[in-house]
Amino acid sequence: MSNKKLTGFALLGLGAVLLYFGHTASQSLGSQLKQAWSGSMSDKAMWYYTAGAVSTAVGAFLAFAGRK
Repeated sequence: MSNKKLTGFALLGLGAVLLYFGHTASQSLGSQLKQAWSGSMSDKAMWYYTAGAVSTAVGAFLAFAGRK
């Protein structure tokens, strides 16, 4: 397995962990209150979701696209 694929799988794992942290952060009491008051989720949860989505997308591309 090439280094490119290993990096892709590592980024996939990191993305999954960041998405989990984002979900956990969005379910906290402070985030729930902010969402009820302003209609948007907390900045912390949004950063976790964004970083997790980017990491997962790049990891999937590296792991599954390209030459075999």
